[in-house]
Amino acid sequence: MTIPTRDLNDKNSIPALGFGTYKLWGDEGVDAIQSAIDVGYRLLDTALNYDNEKEVAEAMQRSGVPREEFFVTTKLPGRFHGYEETLKGFEESRVNLGLDYIDLYLIHWPMPRLDRFVDSFKAMAKLQAEGLIRSIGVSNFTTVHLDRVINETGITPAVNQIELHPYFPQGPLRSYHDAHGITTQSWTPLARQRSPFKEERVLAVANAHGVTSSQAILRWHIELGSIPIPKSAHRSFQEENAKVFDFKLTPEEIASISSMETGRLWGGDPDTNEEL
Repeated sequence: MTIPTRDLNDKNSIPALGFGTYKLWGDEGVDAIQSAIDVGYRLLDTALNYDNEKEVAEAMQRSGVPREEFFVTTKLPGRFHGYEETLKGFEESRVNLGLDYIDLYLIHWPMPRLDRFVDSFKAMAKLQAEGLIRSIGVSNFTTVHLDRVINETGITPAVNQIELHPYFPQGPLRSYHDAHGITTQSWTPLARQRSPFKEERVLAVANAHGVTSSQAILRWHIELGSIPIPKSAHRSFQEENAKVFDFKLTPEEIASISSMETGRLWGGDPDTNEEL
């Protein structure tokens, strides 16, 4: 199965669908990630704070897939915010992953209390110039945080990875991204803890296209212009989640799912969330 790619604002390309690895640990985690690679996923999303970068590295090595076919994302935790600290944090991740370069490096949370995310982004730009990172971006940034990065560094992040699902479509932030050429990525795209799969609006769209609720939601993300990063340890679900490129939703169907909005589900307010 081949997943299409999209262009980023820095002329690099990124798969239009990724595989999340949060809480995939140990041998079982390696097996799940390797299964996803076998299915056809090439965008692998991890983070230093997920404590599974080594599992991602092991799965990649076992797969036999050439390095250049992968698109590996990892993230800088709050304890490494700051210019010199970012260089150290990045190197820890790079060693864990056993890679010469990282495809996409993100600031995991802005941590405005520390007020060092701009310094971190400057360090990431240095690493990018040195060829150690292909694309640099952020995660969980608001328009205020993005404005500061752009205005103080002169560089627009390639990606902002945010909480985005039918209960939290993030319309204003996505509009900002579109206006600035920033690619949106969706974490927890299926909002599994809230189980939107039996919502009437989701079921109506799924039934209209002969697909599952998960596929309908993931296609909704793609129609919004976002890159969803679903996670599953089960091959059948991994395969199901990847089969979302052979049908399209109507504008009315997109609007119907978007109308389910209730707000954040996990209390991750970027202005106050503490992640070290």
